[in-house]
Amino acid sequence: MSGDRDRDREDRTRGSAARTVVLGALTAAAPLSIDTYLPALPAIAVELEASASLVALTLTACVVGLAVGQLVAGPLSDVLGRRRPMIVGAVGFVVLSAACAVAPDVGTLVALRLAQGLFGAVGIVLARAVVRDLYDGPAAARAFAALMLVSGVAPIVAPVLGGQLLRLTSWRGVFVVLALLGAVVLVGVLLAVPETLPPDRRRTGGWRTTRHAFGVLLADGRVLACVAAAGFGFAAMFAYISGSTFVLQGLYGLSPQEFSGVFAVNSVGIVSAVQISGRLVGAEKVRPQRMVPLGLAIAVVGSSTVLAGALGLGVWGVVPGLFVTVCGVGTALPAATTLSLADHPEHAGSASALLGTAQFLVGGFSAPLVGIGGGRTALPMGLTMTGATLVALLAFTVLWRRARTAPAAGAN
Repeated sequence: MSGDRDRDREDRTRGSAARTVVLGALTAAAPLSIDTYLPALPAIAVELEASASLVALTLTACVVGLAVGQLVAGPLSDVLGRRRPMIVGAVGFVVLSAACAVAPDVGTLVALRLAQGLFGAVGIVLARAVVRDLYDGPAAARAFAALMLVSGVAPIVAPVLGGQLLRLTSWRGVFVVLALLGAVVLVGVLLAVPETLPPDRRRTGGWRTTRHAFGVLLADGRVLACVAAAGFGFAAMFAYISGSTFVLQGLYGLSPQEFSGVFAVNSVGIVSAVQISGRLVGAEKVRPQRMVPLGLAIAVVGSSTVLAGALGLGVWGVVPGLFVTVCGVGTALPAATTLSLADHPEHAGSASALLGTAQFLVGGFSAPLVGIGGGRTALPMGLTMTGATLVALLAFTVLWRRARTAPAAGAN
């Protein structure tokens, strides 16, 4: 009998681990579709005979799709369940990635990238909703940390991966690889992710129900605090991702190998921070509402160091500052995600949609700000990162304190 129980426990553990890997891959696929082809933008402009600004629209279109798609998929999953929309999203991502690989002109590519973002958004929002369906409290914090272990590195390593792919293939080949990765994730969903929202727990109704769900969430100061923290924290990450190539290589003269090394170290930093944060909250040693401002404060210190590097310290300020910033954001995000989905399990999909949309919309707006300097100075990157982390910290602190006095306030 004990042997049977041990085998059952091992099977559940393996199943849980496989599910976490698949959910992490779902959340990573869309960010990969943003960043992996960044090194190919000049080649796309040449082949499709398009201006740099038109080619840049392919990036903007994908970010808009990711933001809008989450607003649609999250509430829809609260009504239809998680599994069917997740499968549809994965299939759509595969088909549209393949279609991008054969786009004949830049206008078609922009349209396909918008649609690719819409379908890719489904996996991001529903992966978080599935975790919320299955776990509460500290267990949810541990699960979100495990999820980010798989997905958190994707936006950072993607440009390096894209650069290596371009040594073997063209920009069209990058989209073929994305389609293949999407197909692998689809198989994983079919095999490892069951339905986690049974019919008796689903919401009923149409647009009125969706509007009500968003109204409930937007009226909760704690949800808004977490959305602001995640959105502006992610904006600092976007600024780093979009600006570091020009700053570190173009301005400070790092070789491609040295640049890849910086990315690798920062990847280790953010993964370590995510895991430490998740374990501390999961073990109930630190409450998540304390972990969020702690992480954001660390990010402010790091981004201020980047700014100091831009103002005179040079690369010796920028590189350590980037590491500290990503570690701070990695500390804050799992706790912010846990808190944002904690009090409204009946609206888990909608809450996840708000969180993800804020991350991509605010983050997407930060990328053009970094480009103002044209690679001649690190000041725009430093200012954008410092401003984003400061706003994240102040917004969370103010909104959370106000929410503590509300009648519905719980843990504080």
